[in-house]
Amino acid sequence: MLEKYLDIKPEVEEALKNREPVVALESTIISHGMPYPKNVETALGVENIVRQNGAVPATIGILGGKLKVGLTEDEVEYLGKAKNVIKTSRRDIPFVVSKKLDGATTVASTMFIAALAGIKVFATGGIGGVHRGAQETFDISADLQELAQTNVAVVCAGAKAILDIGLTLEYIETCGVPVVGYGTDEFPAFYTRMSGYKVDYRVDNAEELAAALKTKWDLGLDGGVVVANPIPEEHEMDYYVITKAINDAVAEAEAKGIKGKETTPFLLARVKELTGGDSLESNIALVYNNAKVAAQLSLELAKLYK
Repeated sequence: MLEKYLDIKPEVEEALKNREPVVALESTIISHGMPYPKNVETALGVENIVRQNGAVPATIGILGGKLKVGLTEDEVEYLGKAKNVIKTSRRDIPFVVSKKLDGATTVASTMFIAALAGIKVFATGGIGGVHRGAQETFDISADLQELAQTNVAVVCAGAKAILDIGLTLEYIETCGVPVVGYGTDEFPAFYTRMSGYKVDYRVDNAEELAAALKTKWDLGLDGGVVVANPIPEEHEMDYYVITKAINDAVAEAEAKGIKGKETTPFLLARVKELTGGDSLESNIALVYNNAKVAAQLSLELAKLYK
């Protein structure tokens, strides 16, 4: 039945069949996260980093209603240029698929499709979470519920800094999802290495992390793991500069009545403008760093499942 919906790239399918390391990658960053041609360059750069570190990249998206696990270079280029691509979370998948539309997958939908294909490690920029003012709006990303139920480790630079990080971590704890600091005791805040909040556990190498993941899933403890991998020091932004830009962007979004799935793309684009493009360069650096760690983790995990 799944074959009707899933289209797995031959290279990815072969790797999965042989229990070799595969890293899932999202496509929202291509269609909604960055301007062209930077989006395509970054997506292909991330794939190259995964390869250089011993794993097979599987960029996930929806094209013509097919759940694509592993995009070709032409398909990445298409998503980078096309204007009618739907930002697709878990709730949107059946409609985008049944109508044979094109969709770019968020963290939640990428996790879901990765799990369908049998991929256990996913690299992204930052997870979604609890938005500022959520005690009134209840604006909470579907990413967190997906983490609660889907067996995929998500390597990220923490939660997007535009969110309420404290409430996001509280919600994640309620879902029973471990937050692991990769080489850090502090939860990173996307553009910066500091947030003022601690992680649940610190691990300093991929081998240790892979052993914990396998133990978790062997015990039937369903759900993902947040692998919080801080942006490299040389690429992090000044805490006060980025905080002011985010606060200004949030205030502007509220004034304009921007809500729901339009919020994150608006805020990221506005922060980029307010920082003179510096936030985009930091964003690319942290995604590359996450791809490297995800590939190393996938490699160690594959050894345990051989």
